[in-house]
Parts: sequence; C-alpha cells; structure tokens
Amino acid sequence: MDAFVMEQIGEIGSAEKDVPDAGPTDAIVRPTKGLVCTSDVHTVHGAIGERENLTLGHEIVGVVETVGEDVDVFAPGDRVAVGAITPDWGSLAAQDGHPSQSEQALGGWKFANVKDGTFADYVHVNEADANMAHIPDGVSDEAAVYVTDMMSTGFMGAEHAEIPIGGIVAIFAQGPVGLMATKGAELQGAGHIIAVETVPNRQELARTYGADDIVDFEDGDPVEQIMELTDGEGVDAAIEALGTSGTLEQCVSVTKAGGKISNVGYHGEGKHVSIPREDWGVGMAEKDIVTGLCPGGRLRLQRLLRLLERDRVDPTLMTTHEFDFEEIDEAFRLMETKEDDIIKPLIHFE
Repeated sequence: MDAFVMEQIGEIGSAEKDVPDAGPTDAIVRPTKGLVCTSDVHTVHGAIGERENLTLGHEIVGVVETVGEDVDVFAPGDRVAVGAITPDWGSLAAQDGHPSQSEQALGGWKFANVKDGTFADYVHVNEADANMAHIPDGVSDEAAVYVTDMMSTGFMGAEHAEIPIGGIVAIFAQGPVGLMATKGAELQGAGHIIAVETVPNRQELARTYGADDIVDFEDGDPVEQIMELTDGEGVDAAIEALGTSGTLEQCVSVTKAGGKISNVGYHGEGKHVSIPREDWGVGMAEKDIVTGLCPGGRLRLQRLLRLLERDRVDPTLMTTHEFDFEEIDEAFRLMETKEDDIIKPLIHFE
C-alpha cells in the first residue's frame, strides 16, 4: 500500500508498505477522508524526537475492511470515525480516569507517534470496539472527520475551562482547535466570548462560531485590550490554543483570581514555558492551569457525531482547501507555511 511518511526529522515523502494485519481486537480501516494537522508539522520538525519512515496523520474516517475475531461492534463495510487518540483501555491510567495517557504521558497518542499513522491506503486500529464509532447516515464523511480531533480537542478546552453559564472567556488563537473551543464555549452557555486572532478569515469564522469580540494582537497588547473589554475585571476562564509560552502567560494575566486557564495548545518548541509570577498571585491566586490531550473513545465520538446529526455545529466551515491523497505533500506544505489563508485541508482518499 501507499503511505505518506516522515522519512526522518525535516524530511517527508511517499513509501510503499505492507498492508497491516488485524489482531483479535483490532480493525483495518480504508480511509475515505482525512485532515492534515499542524501537529504533524511539529512531529516532522522533531517535537517528539527522531522518527524514521513513520506514516503521518491521525484524523480520518473510512470504511471497515477487516476486523479481528473478538470485535463485536463493527463489521466490514461499516462507515466509521477513528479517534485520533486510541488508548489502551485496560491501562492503569484509563482505570484512573485518564485514558488518553495510557501507561505513560501521551501514551494514548499512538498514530504517528509510536505506530504508523493514518495517511495510508489502510489503517490499523487497536481496540476497535473502543476506539471507533459508527457515522450516522445523515452525517457526511467531510463533517465526521472533524470529530476525530479538532472538535474533541477544542471542546475539551471549553469543558476543562469550566466556564460559568453567562461567564466571560477568552480564547487565544483561532486555528481549528481554537475555533472549536470558541464554539464549545458558546454551547456551554458563556455570556461573553472574546477571541484573540489577527488573520481576517479566522476572525470571521470565530464570530460565526460564537465570538462576541475579536482582539487583534496587531492592534496592541491583547492583555490590555481584554482588561478594557472586561472593565478591568478579567475573565472567568482563558483557553490557550496556540502553544506558545507567551500566550500561556497572557492567559494567566487576564484570568480572575479563582479562574481557570485551559491549555489545549501543542507546545512543540523550547525547554520551558513561563508563568507571570505577579499575575499568578505569586502562586496563591487560586488560578488553576489545566491541560489535556484530545479525548478518545467510542462514547466521546458518538456524542460529537450527535452534535453533527442534530446540526448543532458545522465544522466543514473550517475546510479551506481540498486535495487528493496523491497531493498530500502540498497540503502538508501549506499547513507548515500557513499560506493562502489555509485553516484546514481535507484529503480525499478515493
């Protein structure tokens, strides 16, 4: 089969690989649609260390090709969404309520990390009954593919922020995850949603997904702008969706005492992140910093698919570009450079 791979740090290409086999609890899925993620770019640039001939990708929907003898929920021919995170559900971390972490930090993140990813003609899914979900008949593949990561991760940002109904939240960066955090904040009943973004088409989408005010950091210090918008009080919660130390610091600075800072950004560079000491209340302002990895599992996927089925959200508004699988290198390049106002590129496998 054909696969799109990280040959080594800084280099991508195509490779021919054997079609994977399904173990007793596993499935082999033939992708129909996929999405390229900026985290794939981080991986190629060495964020998780050296990898060789590793198939990239973690966001796909498709059709079940084969299943192992112990798979009960799925059968060949089923349309399925495959979680970007595919934990070992029997791990101690899962039993302790942290399935995405499995037996070590980020252990539930297998695709394009500790095993081949999803940019291939066939994809191996471990613990298929737990890590996939059926796509409802009324939901398109083009929409369903967003539940695998962008919706799950972005909504997690809003969930972890514990935004009070009617409360104020600031979301820093309106890439795909930030946009879904904005929509998640709206769904949770936030009373005032502030989106921090400078790119015009992302600003427009942020408003579509529920932002009341846009703070453009090119117009001045975003902390000062947010404090002005909140009459000097700050926000009940801030969501970091970019993955830089600077934006995390700003999140701490604008959050009220007792508030939540929810980090969903991928901090792929540098050895440390910083916290502004005084705005943190010298460690005693009761500002909680919470983090998370994209929640996985069939139940999570089913709930997100229900939102699509009931027209609660339209994630396809984020699809700015479309490519055939044979053109995926160009999609990857655009996600790396962020040229042409790209937000999310959709990959057609067939």
